Parts: sequence; C-alpha cells; structure tokens
Amino acid sequence: MNERLSVSKQIAHIGIAVRSIREVLPFYTEVLGLQVVRQETMEEEGVLVAFLPIGECFLELMEPLDKHSPVFNYIEKHGEGLHHVSLEVEQLHQQIKIWERSNVPLLTNYPRKGAWGKHVAFIHPVAAHGVLFEFCERQANRDGHV
Repeated sequence: MNERLSVSKQIAHIGIAVRSIREVLPFYTEVLGLQVVRQETMEEEGVLVAFLPIGECFLELMEPLDKHSPVFNYIEKHGEGLHHVSLEVEQLHQQIKIWERSNVPLLTNYPRKGAWGKHVAFIHPVAAHGVLFEFCERQANRDGHV
C-alpha cells in the first residue's frame, strides 16, 4: 500500500500566465464578469499576480516582472495560457516527505512562500504527464476559518 496523506478535494486556484494583467483584465472583468480581489507582487518569483474569485476557487493571473522570471520563460516557450492547477492540502511538509520517499519528481523538496503568505510546493510536470500541479497549505484566516 502506498504511503500518502489525503489531498484536499478543493482547487485553490488555476494559474494563468499572461504578458500583461492590465491588457487581459477586460476579458476577465467585462466578458466573464469577474473582479480582482487581490493583487500582489512576488519579488522572489518575479511575478505580479491578480486573483479573481470564481465559485469556491480563484483564477490567478501571473505577469512576469522581468526576463528572469520563470513565468517569462514559460510564456516564451509555451505562450500565454494555463500554467498550473493549485490544490489545497494539509500538512504540506509531511506530504513532501512522502512524495520524496515515493520518488515523485518535485521542483523543490521544501515548501516555499507563495501568494497570500501560503506555503507552496510543486510536483514536476513529468510526474503528471505534462501538468504542473502546485500544492498550497490550507491555512486559517484571522477569524479561524479556512
């Protein structure tokens, strides 16, 4: 039997790589009727992100800050569009250890800081047949709700 923790059934967000949030935003706001609820510059990742809620998850628009950003490299190679699917999990540190013991290819073997201050880790797309999965640690907000 494989060792594993249970992965949340919740999609946290869907990451979409774009050249310019400002340029694509009219589609998301005027055509889809969504609104930006949070924007954040993530210097370490070299991206500006904007979150738009849809149902119980979010669309995350990611704009590279410069040519050194992994998102810039992604867009150069694949074009704008779907970048990753993020799933909420509990006990991310323990889950990473289980993946390592199971020889699941990871982009990093430790959680790093993601948007909204959540800890995140990525499974390499080779493990998921070309899909980049991000896992973010489910955290309680100020009033104790997740």
